[in-house]
Amino acid sequence: MAARGPGRVSVLLPTYNERDNLPLVVWLLARTFSDSGIDFEIIIIDDGSPDGTQEIAQQLEKIYGSDKILFLFPSGTAYIHGMKYATGDFIVIMDADLSHHPKFIPEFIRKQKEGNFDIVSGTRYKGNGGVYGWDLKRKLISRGANFLTQVLLRPGASDLTGSFRLYRKEVLQKLMERCVSKGYVFQMEMIVRARQLGFTVGEVPISFVDRVYGESKLGGNEIVSFLKGLLTLFATT
Repeated sequence: MAARGPGRVSVLLPTYNERDNLPLVVWLLARTFSDSGIDFEIIIIDDGSPDGTQEIAQQLEKIYGSDKILFLFPSGTAYIHGMKYATGDFIVIMDADLSHHPKFIPEFIRKQKEGNFDIVSGTRYKGNGGVYGWDLKRKLISRGANFLTQVLLRPGASDLTGSFRLYRKEVLQKLMERCVSKGYVFQMEMIVRARQLGFTVGEVPISFVDRVYGESKLGGNEIVSFLKGLLTLFATT
C-alpha cells in the first residue's frame, strides 16, 4: 500500500501564561503551513492563564477565522480534550513558548511520507539537532535523563523527553488511552508505549531554543517525578 501523507494537520497548542509568545507562534505556524501548501488548523487549549492568554487566543480566532484557529478551555487533559475537536488526519504536538520552531513541521511531514511512519519525533540528539540557551546544568540534566532512559528502556529513539512530534490521529488516541504519566515522563512513555504496540517512529533533527518569555517549569520536583516515572516504566514494560 502506498504511503498516504497528511491531508489536514491539526496542531494542539496547550498554553499557560503565553500571552507574549502566542501571537508570534500562531503567525509562524500559519505562514509555514501556507508557504508549504499544507491544510491546517491550530487548536489552542489554555489552562486558565491569569495573564491574558485567553483574550489573545480569542482575538487570534477572530483574525484567522474559526476554521483555522480554535480556542478551547480544557476539561481534563489538554491533549485528550483537543483531540476531540481535531479534524486533521495527523496531529502535531508542540510547545507555545517558541522553543519549537514551526519551520520543522514540513520536514516532519516529508519524513512521515518517506517512511509511512505512525509518529515523527523531533530530536535534539541526532544529526544537526541541538539545544540553544540552556546553561550547563540544564544540558547535563537533559542528557543524563535521556541516557538513563536509553539504558533502562531501549526505546529505539534518540530523544525521549522532547515534546515536538507529529502523530497519526488514531495512533495518538490509542497511546493517550494507555499512557498514565504526567509532565516530562509523559513524552517518554508515549514513545515506549508506541514501540510496545508496534507503531513506527521516524526522527527529524531539530534546534530547541530555550523560551524567550516567561519561566521554565523544570525544577527539583520535576526531576524527582521523572526518576520515579522512569523506574515505574522500567518495572512495567
